[in-house]
Amino acid sequence: MLKKVVVFPLALMALALAGCASDRNAAAETMAQSAGLVHRVVPAGDFALTTFSRITDPGQPVTVYIEGDGLAWRTHYEPSLDPTPRKAVGLALAAADRSANVAYLARPCQFTVPAANPRCGIAYWTDKRFAPEVIAATDAAIDRMVGSGTRINLVGYSGGGAVAVLVAARRRDVISIRTVAGNLDHDEVNRIHQVSPMPGSLNAIDVAPQLASIPQLHFSGADDDTVPPAIADRFRAAAGGRCVKSLVVPGASHESGWPERWPGLLAMRPSCD
Repeated sequence: MLKKVVVFPLALMALALAGCASDRNAAAETMAQSAGLVHRVVPAGDFALTTFSRITDPGQPVTVYIEGDGLAWRTHYEPSLDPTPRKAVGLALAAADRSANVAYLARPCQFTVPAANPRCGIAYWTDKRFAPEVIAATDAAIDRMVGSGTRINLVGYSGGGAVAVLVAARRRDVISIRTVAGNLDHDEVNRIHQVSPMPGSLNAIDVAPQLASIPQLHFSGADDDTVPPAIADRFRAAAGGRCVKSLVVPGASHESGWPERWPGLLAMRPSCD
């Protein structure tokens, strides 16, 4: 009897997790299809990354969106078993972009089954979410999606903003960077929230000076308590120069208020003016 009592709830938990992941995947597919974005899984370094893209004018610049951290933690102390986002804000931004060439990258281990990503483990959506191998995999996936010689605009949401910046530091084809609620200094964000540091991760603010000549716009929500606007200001100050700007968006929080505002914000082009 004891064996049955223990095993049955675990089986139900596994089924519930699988069902939740399936719902999140289906919601992403529906959102992507409505915007004409085609689903592919791309082998990239140590991972296989889920992508959605729409390339209708080859040879012209591609805007690449990078998803946020997703469901990294179930509670303040308990990590998730699946980082697939409940609310894929990065994908919603990509779906709201009606330009000719749009590509979206999920983060490692999001929207993929474990068999496709044997390297996946909890560390890659907690303390190693910005590890060198994660940035290398994202960089490789962009190469596979856009091909050589194509210029790219990078857009990163939340932790995807850090990934966008760290990827840009490795490339020579990035013509602009935009971040939305971007975690551009995880040491400071973790200090504010009094949580453990992430020694296994690179920190975006450390590469800010070497990106100072790339036009950038870093959007923060006025009501964002997760990554407050001061983080984008710290990054801008670290970068210096005329090309890196930050903007606070009234009525937006960390997860809410972005997709509906995105067409208007996207029309604000980064520049060095």
